[in-house]
Amino acid sequence: MMPASPLDSALYRGLLGDDDTARLFTDSAEIRAMLLVEGALARVQGALGLIPEPSAAFLHRACHEVQIDPAALTERIAQDAVPVPALVDATRKALEAPAHAQYLHWGATSQDIAETGLVLRLRQTLAIQQARLVALIKALGVLAKTHAETPMAARTYGQAATPTSFGALVASWGAPLLRHLQRLEELRPRLLVVSLSGAAGTLGAMGPEGPMVRAELARALGLSDPGASWHSQRDRIAELAGWMTGLTTSLGKMGEDLMLLAQSGIEEVALGQGGGSSTMPQKQNPVAPSVLVALARQAAALNAALQGASVHALQRDAAAWITEWMALPQLAIGTGAALARAASLAGTLGPDAAKMRAALDGGLGLIHAEALSFALARRMPRPEAQAAVKARAKEARETHTPLPVIAARDWPDTDWAALLSAESQMGTAPAEARAFAAEAEALRTGAPQG
Repeated sequence: MMPASPLDSALYRGLLGDDDTARLFTDSAEIRAMLLVEGALARVQGALGLIPEPSAAFLHRACHEVQIDPAALTERIAQDAVPVPALVDATRKALEAPAHAQYLHWGATSQDIAETGLVLRLRQTLAIQQARLVALIKALGVLAKTHAETPMAARTYGQAATPTSFGALVASWGAPLLRHLQRLEELRPRLLVVSLSGAAGTLGAMGPEGPMVRAELARALGLSDPGASWHSQRDRIAELAGWMTGLTTSLGKMGEDLMLLAQSGIEEVALGQGGGSSTMPQKQNPVAPSVLVALARQAAALNAALQGASVHALQRDAAAWITEWMALPQLAIGTGAALARAASLAGTLGPDAAKMRAALDGGLGLIHAEALSFALARRMPRPEAQAAVKARAKEARETHTPLPVIAARDWPDTDWAALLSAESQMGTAPAEARAFAAEAEALRTGAPQG
């Protein structure tokens, strides 16, 4: 029986999980983040005179030092449906200083503490993902540049279409990643904001100082001040979910292509890594590409849940909020795992130029049909040219005579060997590969901002 979440399973987390991201979504990480917020809130309120300064200093220090057992909160959380009331009570008890502890969580509500703590953890999550994304893009850039003019068959509907280059295919994996990187920079300031709005989003318990407390709390935590409550405005979380899903599905496309190119009978790309079979010793299964596709499909499902949870009723909606708790950690961990897998793959891929050339030269040269039709269209109306090539393609299949040979027989005044070559038909493919490689090479590798 598989565990409920294979992402953090002892059996499956090496296959599907990401320890670096998962540690940010543990019970202890969540408690630590919420206590960090509570301590910062107390310090800010003390500085502004909302609570006694000695109590504020005590609470700020204590929230960094106190240890709370997550298991001790289970029963209370099951009753309250939010973790903060149980955490606040347990912290007050552990502090053994009721005169100071009474000011803990002053004027805030559970959602303020939980969501600001989540944002702190998401900031670290995005830093991990950005660093991996940049490294992956750079690795793909090297591959695209190296193979900008390595010809291969482009395939549409699974059939050979026209020549392209392997570098251009790699660029088609990498170009969306550049856009995802740009989207991350755009969404980061919208996401990384403090939540401090009080019971119903009005900051009523803090009086006229409320907006100043929110601004100072944001500054203390290195976040931005949203200027208003966002308790029931879930566009930030929905945007993040959409970004992670788009990124993961782009990596899934890379995985899908690699599974096809590595399959028996094609073998145009060697993965450099593979999995074994329990009974077939010859197998080198495309495990990493398969995982990329599986994670992409799961991301799409989780994203559907998160987009649906964006509909929050009135000022707070427990059902929608809890749905986010169940889906967002899995999506974040899965995205991290997909990036790690893709980066590992990019460093080990080995395109087989000879196999790619064989696929181009095989198939009776029918991959050159489009080029032949456009060449003939210079000497006859295009409909006639297309009809002529269609008839000769049929002849090629029936007689097993290569199409270029038939073309040379019927129109001997043209050097069809040169015209019907992969190198002459790649069009913009080499340039697109080099353009992506240049963008990838220009990326900064410094620490993510924000």
